[in-house]
Amino acid sequence: MNTATLQRLSALLTAALAALVSGALSAQDSQSDSQDSITIYSSARPGGVPASLYLPSQGAGSGRGAQVPGFAVVRHQRSYQLERGSQRLRVVDVAAAIDPTTVSFRSLSMPETRVLDQSFEFDLVSMDKLLQRYLGQPVTVEQARGDDIDTHSGTLLGTSGGLMLQDDSGAVITINQYLNIRFPSLPDGLISQPTLVWHLDAPKAGTQDVEIAYQTSGMTWWADYNALLHHSNGACRLHLSAWVSLVNQSGVAYQQAKLKLLAGDVRRASVAPKAAVYEMVARSTAVADEGFAEQAFNEYHLYTLGRPIDLPENATRQIELFPTARNIPCQKHLLVDGSPGYFGGQQFSDSFTGSSDVDVQVHYEFINDRDSNLYVPLPAGRVRISELNQDDGELEFIGEDSIGHTPRDETVRLHTGNAFDIKAARKQTGFNVDNRLRQLTESWEIEIRNRKPEAETVLVNENLFRAANWEIIESSDEHAQLNSNRIQFRVKVAAESVRTIRYSVRYSW
Repeated sequence: MNTATLQRLSALLTAALAALVSGALSAQDSQSDSQDSITIYSSARPGGVPASLYLPSQGAGSGRGAQVPGFAVVRHQRSYQLERGSQRLRVVDVAAAIDPTTVSFRSLSMPETRVLDQSFEFDLVSMDKLLQRYLGQPVTVEQARGDDIDTHSGTLLGTSGGLMLQDDSGAVITINQYLNIRFPSLPDGLISQPTLVWHLDAPKAGTQDVEIAYQTSGMTWWADYNALLHHSNGACRLHLSAWVSLVNQSGVAYQQAKLKLLAGDVRRASVAPKAAVYEMVARSTAVADEGFAEQAFNEYHLYTLGRPIDLPENATRQIELFPTARNIPCQKHLLVDGSPGYFGGQQFSDSFTGSSDVDVQVHYEFINDRDSNLYVPLPAGRVRISELNQDDGELEFIGEDSIGHTPRDETVRLHTGNAFDIKAARKQTGFNVDNRLRQLTESWEIEIRNRKPEAETVLVNENLFRAANWEIIESSDEHAQLNSNRIQFRVKVAAESVRTIRYSVRYSW
């Protein structure tokens, strides 16, 4: 069979299935007006969402959206024409990844309307299911023969390796390639879209405005930040912009929806109580004209988009979280942090021999306060740092790091990489344990080699991990105590030179 015939076959099969689907849709109840509101919760690790989790080819099939690290609470406000008394209301255009235990129904215009029972139907129509349902039933098959089309009618006997039909004379026909199959009707129980079904009892007939709420998996969001560094007269400044990325793999598209993003670590039990979820999302917030409006909400932060938005199925969208904050004062630090933080219970054994090289880390930090032109709660996310190349005027990427949820007036620290022209090494120069005095004395040298043509200031952190009680008994340089078991040296290393820090510490227990 040539390519043209195969394309025709595919088109005819699609058309046949669409005809069945359209017939099924006509039997569904439809709403006259619809307004969607979505609150998206994220459990994504900052900067840790690989593309494989949200590519459409990965999201199709069983367990739709199950790997997407997040969920959403969806609220549909719709209008339905209801009769008086007991009746069934079927609602389509709901998420395929819905959690049926979280579904709630509320009549806004007639609160007396009762829900007697509810169900979620998700046995969606497909060609394989149609063929299985029509085994032993009459079908009509169209088969290409040159430029003509032959029609075969009969009882469908099997589908393995092709179609097997038995005609009225009792003869069995095998068909390996076909253009189209005509089924008399859509079998009971098969539907074209995931459907919520309510058994309602309405006090009177008329149009009712209702709100339908539920949780669905397959949706998440995360923040991405871009920091642009520039240096002037020895001062560090940066511009910070923020974007949020949305993933919708819930199984349905949302049109002109009201969007909220909740930032914070929200705990979920294995089964979420419907009432608790509803109360959490039912409160309203002030909305900005266009961008996100932020507000403290419970122990979290809520970001509400000031305009409706379309969220297509199997798609991602990026939206600006806040306007670029400019000229934020920042500080650059070169840091040596090579000592162990804990020795795994062997704190009194001497396992350090020789000299070990240590990376000199490059860090930038700034304060999220009013004086820094920022003062915005920063959701967890990845920060990409670039710097302007003064020689050609182009931006160059110099590193990235991730931050956790950062409230106002907190310091943001970014590790962008390791210095190329500054190296360090640590060497143990003395070790003695006196069990009679219950003391341990240890000596260290930290060598810093600056191969740059200008002097640099380097911070050296040392963890004093062997015992809770300690004292520095000898030191070549002044130090600051950072906490109960950490000290820091701040030394200036001249251009093209080597600087060595020496100290001895005595532990007692």
